[in-house]
Amino acid sequence: MFRGTQYLHVDAKGRLAIPASQRNLLADFCDSKLVVTADPQRCLIVYPEPHFSEVERKLNAMPAFADATRVLQRLIIGYATSVRPDAQGRILLSPSQRDFARLDKQVALVGVGNRYELWDEGVWREKLSEAENFDLQSLANDPAMSDFTL
Repeated sequence: MFRGTQYLHVDAKGRLAIPASQRNLLADFCDSKLVVTADPQRCLIVYPEPHFSEVERKLNAMPAFADATRVLQRLIIGYATSVRPDAQGRILLSPSQRDFARLDKQVALVGVGNRYELWDEGVWREKLSEAENFDLQSLANDPAMSDFTL
């Protein structure tokens, strides 16, 4: 559903203007109700609220005393903030979220299916360089990728 990369600006108050084309899509899909949270790769994830509810349900169903469960719950649920775009289409990223993802003024909003990833632009460009050097042939030996073809 969400795809493409857009380079955007975070203002001094931590507000990010969602592009108009994406605002319309979000208004239709989830009444513009979003949840912004942290990702273990040091970016932020912007979920439509219905998708985040499913992630949260799965996290809460994991074994409560397992170390991995606690880490993921603290990270994903602990950083989660419900947001709605204001009249200018901006969402507010909390200072703790911006610090976690090391977001500066320039960011990349990347659509990845059922969510967006929000990266510092410089870090995102590094990720793109890594992808350019990735050995695609190695995917042929990965059982999880056996049905995928380009």
